[in-house]
Amino acid sequence: MIHLLYSVIFSEMALILLLLFKTPLRKLIILTFDRIKRGRGPVVVKTIGTTVFVVLLSSVYSLINIRRRSEDGAVLNPTDQVLASKHLLEASLMGFVLFLSLMIDRLHHYIRELRLLRKTMETAKKQNRGFEDGKTTSGEEVKALGEEIAALKAKIKTVESESEGKGKELKEAKGETEALRKQADGFLLEYDRLLEDNQNLRNQLESIGHSPEGKKGM
Repeated sequence: MIHLLYSVIFSEMALILLLLFKTPLRKLIILTFDRIKRGRGPVVVKTIGTTVFVVLLSSVYSLINIRRRSEDGAVLNPTDQVLASKHLLEASLMGFVLFLSLMIDRLHHYIRELRLLRKTMETAKKQNRGFEDGKTTSGEEVKALGEEIAALKAKIKTVESESEGKGKELKEAKGETEALRKQADGFLLEYDRLLEDNQNLRNQLESIGHSPEGKKGM
C-alpha cells in the first residue's frame, strides 16, 4: 500500500507541474478533468476520497492505540514500533494524497475560470473596438452631414440673394411698365385732341368754302 501511495503522490505532483506550466499536455489534462467532472465522475471521485479519508482515520486510530499502550508503561516490542511507524507513514502519505488532490481540483477550477475570464475580456475588447469603430464612423458621417448642411445653407443664401435681385428687377420693370402705360395714355389723349382739332379745322375750312358761293347766289 505504501508503494501505491508513493505512486499516487508522484503522479499527482506530475499533474500539478503540468497544470502550472503552459504545455500541449495541459489542454488535454484540462479536457480530461472536464469530462471527469460531468455525469458520475464527481460521485466516483468523492467516493474514492472518502475511502482514503476513512483509511487515514483508521491508521491514525491504530497509531493512537499503540501510543496509549506505551504511555501506560508497557514496553513496546519491535513489532508495535514497526506498526506505529507504518501507520504514521501511511497516515502522512494519505493526508498528502488528499492535499494534492485538493490542489489539483483547485488548480483545474482556477485555470478554467481564468480561461472563461480571458474569453469574456476578448469579447468585451471586440465589442469595445466595434463601438469605437462605429463611433468613428458616426463621427465622420456627422461631419459629412455638417458639411452638406453648410453647403445647403450657402445655396439657400445664394438663392435668396438672387430672388431679392430678381424682385428688385421685377419692381423696376413694373415701374417702367406703369410709366410707359401712363405715357401711352398721354399719347392717346394727345392723339384724340389732335383728331378733334383736325376735325374742327375741316369744319372751319368747309364753312369758309361754302360762304362765297352763298354770296354769289345773292
